Amino acid sequence: MITQVLVLLFILFALLTLGFFIFLYWGTRWGSTTEERALEMPGDVYLEGGPKARVSMTRAISIAASPQTVWPWLAQLGRGAGWYSIDWLDNGGRKSARHIISWIPEPKIGDASPVGYLRHMEYNKALVWWVKGTKFVCAMTRLVVDMRLAPENKGSRLIIRMSADAAGFTAKFALLIFQFIDFIMARSQLIGIRERVEHYGLRAKNPDEPETGATDQYQLYEVIYVTGERAGVPGKELAVRWRQTAIEDGLIADSLTFDRGEQ
Repeated sequence: MITQVLVLLFILFALLTLGFFIFLYWGTRWGSTTEERALEMPGDVYLEGGPKARVSMTRAISIAASPQTVWPWLAQLGRGAGWYSIDWLDNGGRKSARHIISWIPEPKIGDASPVGYLRHMEYNKALVWWVKGTKFVCAMTRLVVDMRLAPENKGSRLIIRMSADAAGFTAKFALLIFQFIDFIMARSQLIGIRERVEHYGLRAKNPDEPETGATDQYQLYEVIYVTGERAGVPGKELAVRWRQTAIEDGLIADSLTFDRGEQ
């Protein structure tokens, strides 16, 4: 009897483990094609020369709207508008915006958010956020959030690649946990972007939730624009740290003076 129970428990454990890794495999490439996963993107080079423990997750979605219509939604993502994902998980319960917010400035190199600082931008085409190093599950981790927007027939194709590496004795475990958490949020975010663009277009007001003027109305976590102005709740997450990193890397001065992209 005990032997049978142990065998059943082993089989159950094996099936759960197999299911978990199938889920991760599907999640790291959700919606993307083989060609898109092989596509070179601006942020790919940021992790060169780093630790061997590394993951790259490429997801994509088609949107029935032009890149010019999609872009403003991407431009305010995580910069005061929330994350368009699972608000009670990643936005402190605040409802992400369902319109183009009037007071959020255009993205600039050196903007700092919870996902690092903006390191590369091509108007209507690309945004790349860079986390130079932070502790995650006892491992030192670097992260690239690479967004690419391109025309597709009469609409748009949005590709988001999340790449990370990690160093330390928990590096592989940390990346495994990161993959699992990220897929849940990333899939919801892509769907959230598509729904907003296709349902609301470029509307400047949401009659159901009009703007109050509070800069933390739609996003809990702090963002610091290159001008020094802020949104979100001050001190929530690491925007101050990423702004300092951008200053140390010389990007903010360059962006203010020359308003250019990749450094």
